[in-house]
Amino acid sequence: MISYSVAQVEALTGIKAHTLRIWERRYDFLEPARTPTNIRYYSDEQLKKLLNFGILVRNGYRVSKLNKMPSEQVFEEVAKVLANPGSQASDEMKGLTLSMLEMSEEDFDDIFERQVIRKGFFKTITETIYPFLQYVGVLWTSNKAMIAQEHFISNLIRQKIIAAIERLSIPQKDAPAIVFFLLEGEEHEIGLLLASFVAKEMGWNIYYLGLGVPIPNIKKVIEMTEPQLLMTMFVTPKVKKLKSQIDEILEGNDVSFMLSGSTENLDAVDDSERILKVKSPADFQTQLADIHNDFQTSI
Repeated sequence: MISYSVAQVEALTGIKAHTLRIWERRYDFLEPARTPTNIRYYSDEQLKKLLNFGILVRNGYRVSKLNKMPSEQVFEEVAKVLANPGSQASDEMKGLTLSMLEMSEEDFDDIFERQVIRKGFFKTITETIYPFLQYVGVLWTSNKAMIAQEHFISNLIRQKIIAAIERLSIPQKDAPAIVFFLLEGEEHEIGLLLASFVAKEMGWNIYYLGLGVPIPNIKKVIEMTEPQLLMTMFVTPKVKKLKSQIDEILEGNDVSFMLSGSTENLDAVDDSERILKVKSPADFQTQLADIHNDFQTSI
């Protein structure tokens, strides 16, 4: 059984430890277990219930009423709150967390599509999905979410981005080109997929190679496509290998290379005219627009 400490429950639900203790004394819906040393901990089901209660309490519901409410009605009330155009970002985050814990594609899809309607696809990813992935990192880094849950939610997000890319128009043949790839050992593909969506939407021809691409293959693709840009991300710590990998990729060509990823990795790369460091999705958009404009002026 998966269990959570008071600190973890507080971080995930936003409900203070003091409030949890009061609820435990006053209501019968919350009964934490205890370790042999009398330290309280909560089950997976209790965490889900607290996530739901936290959303409802922040929106004016009384705990005494929720304590008597059937689970089905609690779920219905949470759905109403999340469907409200004025729902808070923190509540959306909790709703996405619940969809991950319960492995509910329907609940994830409802929240995602509402966000897209409200603020568009790009902002949904950058303002809702990215913060969500950082937020639930407390689950993954604490080994509290099953690997299956992590893969489930990541693949749903991945599917959304791929579907959005497929709906975009194919750019002109004479448009500038960019090659996207992740090197062997890198598995964090969502950011790279979003970058390819942005590039295609801005009129770039994209060559998306995906994960685990050997460097000789990348160099061959550069010869075949003659791109204006390369783009990759280094999230996994690899400072020692980073410089030699970049030098090998750039050897024998004059293509500019966009890099994004962890601050530690980016700081390890020396600044040069051919190396373009990307610090955020908005920064990527700006740099890409500038290069696209220069390309159009030169032809």
